[in-house]
Amino acid sequence: MASAYEGIQEANRVFMEIAAQGDAAALSTCYSEECQLLLDNKETAEGRHAVQGALQSFFDAGVKTVELITLEVEDFGDTAIEVGRGVLRASNGELIDNTKYIVIWKREADGWKLHRDIVNSNLPV
Repeated sequence: MASAYEGIQEANRVFMEIAAQGDAAALSTCYSEECQLLLDNKETAEGRHAVQGALQSFFDAGVKTVELITLEVEDFGDTAIEVGRGVLRASNGELIDNTKYIVIWKREADGWKLHRDIVNSNLPV
């Protein structure tokens, strides 16, 4: 069995590939069924359907690529905590957002899923 770090790196690779396709429905499958997405200045998106809508808003705002940079992973068996940075860019490469995040991951039968995803912008309001 791969370590939590390795599994999360693979899950992040898949996340970035799907994000580049702009498919919010497919991207929401990277999340657990009981997921929560906590974004700046928005109510918490609870469950895959709500997360799909929140993710669609990123694509609607012009996000074309997402780069996830893991800074640390703490492994607790079937749960792990990741701290990282994210870079969101438009199709022309222009920076849309520079973020920091904490994800609580759950290991499920088909791999690691984002369970609690907290994302904050580093850009000024």
